[in-house]
Amino acid sequence: MAISVDTFFMDPNGQGTLQARIQQMIAEGILSGRFHVGEKLPSSRKLAAHLGVSRITVTLAYTELLASDYLTAKGRSGYFVSQNAPVPPKYTPLQKGDESVDWDAALARFYSDGDFLQKPSDWRDYRYPFIYGQADRSLFDHANWRLCAVRALGHKDFDSLTGDYVDQDDSLLVEFIARHTLPRRGISARPEEILITLGAQNALWLASRVLLNRHRTAAIEDPCYYALRNLLLHSECTVAPLPVDQDGLPPESIPDQTDVIFTTPSHQSPTTATMPLERRNALLDRARELDAVIVEDDYEFEMAFLGAPSPALKSLDRDGRVVYVGSFSKSLFPGLRLGYMVGSEPFIREARALRALVLRHPPGHIQRTAAYFLSLGHYDAQIRRMSKALQLRREAIETAIDAYGLTVAGRGVLGGSSMWMQAPQSVDTTRLASDLQDRSVHIEPGEQFFSGPDRPRNYYRLGYSSIQPERIAPGIEQIAEAIRAL
Repeated sequence: MAISVDTFFMDPNGQGTLQARIQQMIAEGILSGRFHVGEKLPSSRKLAAHLGVSRITVTLAYTELLASDYLTAKGRSGYFVSQNAPVPPKYTPLQKGDESVDWDAALARFYSDGDFLQKPSDWRDYRYPFIYGQADRSLFDHANWRLCAVRALGHKDFDSLTGDYVDQDDSLLVEFIARHTLPRRGISARPEEILITLGAQNALWLASRVLLNRHRTAAIEDPCYYALRNLLLHSECTVAPLPVDQDGLPPESIPDQTDVIFTTPSHQSPTTATMPLERRNALLDRARELDAVIVEDDYEFEMAFLGAPSPALKSLDRDGRVVYVGSFSKSLFPGLRLGYMVGSEPFIREARALRALVLRHPPGHIQRTAAYFLSLGHYDAQIRRMSKALQLRREAIETAIDAYGLTVAGRGVLGGSSMWMQAPQSVDTTRLASDLQDRSVHIEPGEQFFSGPDRPRNYYRLGYSSIQPERIAPGIEQIAEAIRAL
């Protein structure tokens, strides 16, 4: 591999001769890890032309670096980073000086103060990864996804790959969602009522920005998806957290002044409670009384392997007041960052305009690849394969939980991919999670899901979508031992 000549820049304020400055520039690139062992440097002629100096100046700099074993010469092939060069294990940019900007004063808003659940990047190295929302590579259909991606790169799909949709979406993907995905939830929608998003998170952000301002009130579940609470706080609206029970959000608890209701009726996040049909109708009635809009996050409906999923709230809506949010993150993989939003045409028109201002549209190639994967039947096969695997893991985790005396606070009656757990009152699960890392066990503390200053600290979540069945029982044993130790 050759190092591009465009990566070389001379500091106009640099000290010393041109030769010394070139020598220092190359040495710093090697020391920082930007240039790797074995990479070929530009020829002295090309680098001299790029920097606007004489070729002999570059040649002399190369000669000095050869003498100090930073570079090696290979006959007529040119100059290469030496095998003996002091290259660090990873690229670390060299600091040029201390920054003088007072960022506390310069920043108009602060977004890093909210609750964020830390997911370790090396979670696959854990022996017992009870992590939620990550993909199991053994269950994913790599071969057919690759074929669909290659097909989407073809000449026939050139316009979809390279075109600027402006504020529109891939017609094949929208058609599949309208014709296949939504009817499975009892929802009927025209293309004008569907918007493709960068996952459910992007859909929730768009909905909050279109529907809320500092004069409006949003009702949310407590506990709830922590990122939803964070983005609502930044929208400057009034946020009303409402405690959920074993059936999800109680409609009678919604305040009179509420303008928007955010809910997860199919699998309450994080308790996994499923809202019964009677309560769904009551929630719609309450929203009608308030003339409020409901945002329904149906993030995990494909994971209903224990029975047919309940009808979506949107399917029961006769007023057009429900905005439905769906995602392919759980059923395909979270890195896909592809979801969709369904609502009345006036709402989708505004959400589409806002999306166009921020990012125009999700990448065309990703949309077309997903459209092929879905429409050719690979998606349905993937869901069947995942459902079977999740059912086996669900049975294994329930058996282990009973065997080791742990307490379940919520288990989705129709399936899902996690268990909501409760430790003894005296146990701080943030500390528990930290202690379990030494045992190569990952769990998710529950404190971040709650609102208010006096949050319960003894809840935690166990995801089972990415842990092999044979490791579930030993992992649960480790958790039980750690809880007893605390």
